[in-house]
Amino acid sequence: MPKILCKNKNIYYEIHGEGEPLVMVNGIMMSCDSWLPFKETLASKYKLVIFDMVDQGRSDKMTDDPPYSQDYHVEIMKELFDQIGLKKFHLFGISYGGEVAIKFALAHQHRLHSLMICNTPFKTTGMLRYCAQRWEDVFASYDGTSFFREISQSIYAEEFYDKHADWLLEKEQFFKQALPKEWYDGMVRMLHSGDNYDPEGDLHKIKVPTLVIGSSEDRLTPPSYQRQIAKHIPNSSLVIVEGAGHVLPYEKPYAFTTQLMGFLEVSRHTISTVSFEGLT
Repeated sequence: MPKILCKNKNIYYEIHGEGEPLVMVNGIMMSCDSWLPFKETLASKYKLVIFDMVDQGRSDKMTDDPPYSQDYHVEIMKELFDQIGLKKFHLFGISYGGEVAIKFALAHQHRLHSLMICNTPFKTTGMLRYCAQRWEDVFASYDGTSFFREISQSIYAEEFYDKHADWLLEKEQFFKQALPKEWYDGMVRMLHSGDNYDPEGDLHKIKVPTLVIGSSEDRLTPPSYQRQIAKHIPNSSLVIVEGAGHVLPYEKPYAFTTQLMGFLEVSRHTISTVSFEGLT
């Protein structure tokens, strides 16, 4: 399994397919394995690059190092991309990964063909701080059942609970034994790394074609958050998918893939001639 040393941390990554590079940045509780349902489709047209951030998946944990901010992930991403020869690419991020993708765009915009974010806040709001505190409490309990119940009650759309009640109960049982203490500790560190996330005043500096995707029933990062992002990024498209919650790719995989691939195809061929403002 490929790993590269970046800032003295072993970072796990995978590359699939050929073509223009497409980098996917994980949500906070995701890993490279989370993209398994989408690998074949995305890698059929693009060089798909996925990786685990520090404190995620098969990458190193921070252990006793001092607290870090999301800027630390941006620094590691740059070093990782430099080492694997990724000069210019399309960048996608979801939720926490969307926050990191926005910060990468603000720091290294010249390396991007386009930016795509999904279910992402425009800043750490009071509501998100309150939610993070609740999550930290269940993480600190190391209780898989409590963790899954707390997280799952806030991330899906209503119809998902009706259609997948048995699956939710199965997952609850799975999480009783699935995750080690080190995983929960890493999630607490990642939660705190976003405490000061507030790029709203700088979003206008992002000039690359940008796709902003939200979900109509996302209670964690509601559509108003995505509208706020799209309002400030001048070359942006806004899409709100009906009937989905905070984990759009898994609730509505066809809608997610269609929006992502469609935007990439358009941006590849008309990047210099089309204004993306106002597309909904």
